[in-house]
Amino acid sequence: MHTPVEKLSTGHGTLEGPLWDTPRGLLFADATVGGVRALQGDGSVRDVVLHRRGIGGLALHRDGGVVIGGRNIAIKRDVAEGESPTIVLLDNDPENDIVGFNDMTVDAAGRIYVGSLAFVATEARSGKTGSLFVIDLDGSARAIADDVQLTNGLGFSPDGKTLYHSDSMRHVVYAYDVLENGDVGPRRAFIESGEAMPDGLVVDSAGTVWVALPHTGTVTGYDPSGKAVGHFRTDEPMVTSMCFGGPDLRDFYIVSGSEHAGSDRAGSIYRARVDVPGQARNDVKVRYSR
Repeated sequence: MHTPVEKLSTGHGTLEGPLWDTPRGLLFADATVGGVRALQGDGSVRDVVLHRRGIGGLALHRDGGVVIGGRNIAIKRDVAEGESPTIVLLDNDPENDIVGFNDMTVDAAGRIYVGSLAFVATEARSGKTGSLFVIDLDGSARAIADDVQLTNGLGFSPDGKTLYHSDSMRHVVYAYDVLENGDVGPRRAFIESGEAMPDGLVVDSAGTVWVALPHTGTVTGYDPSGKAVGHFRTDEPMVTSMCFGGPDLRDFYIVSGSEHAGSDRAGSIYRARVDVPGQARNDVKVRYSR
């Protein structure tokens, strides 16, 4: 199955972390230009979080604010709400090889799952590896898995019992069994992507795992057994991530970067209509001090 896509917006840098929010539209980060923006229903784009570069993942907190990754995991308010302090939920620790964080996902309880980076993702590889962290509801954080070369997409199966996790450098999407306390069991290879590097991922309501394959212009869907069952293709090679949105969660949004596109402002947003909707968004419920 190959589903056509339409281009909604272009002229961006490297887009990451797409996230649907009904009042604002499609939220997305621009890792190279900086900031979080919203593609609104009329096609216009407005700023949500200013300046910050290197954002990989996004989530929304139930008490308001956008949870962003990058050099730390922090809560930022929409600029439309005026000035507000940044609230750090999990800081970096370069002395212990945690220079930052990349993609994240949220479980049904409201915990954050995020992978750490042992090096800046856009720079030379250090040979060191990162970990998978969970930020629990009381605000405490712990590493629950290690030896991740380049952490990327994260997502849960519809029943919440399986966590999928892209390790781009190893060309593997792993699967973990999720334990009741939020920890995970030993990982296993869900799919091996060959020459392609798996990046962002999202899981639909039927359990199909959709994986961005950068440099190929392709997003491929895999059923729970790991069999490829569908594809989306864009006219920009550097697909990075995707999400479901719209009132029925049947709008499939794909974002891309500018690499190999002939311009440093070729990052784009695409949309396709699909038959199988995505899962409802889980909001972060981690407690914090104001």
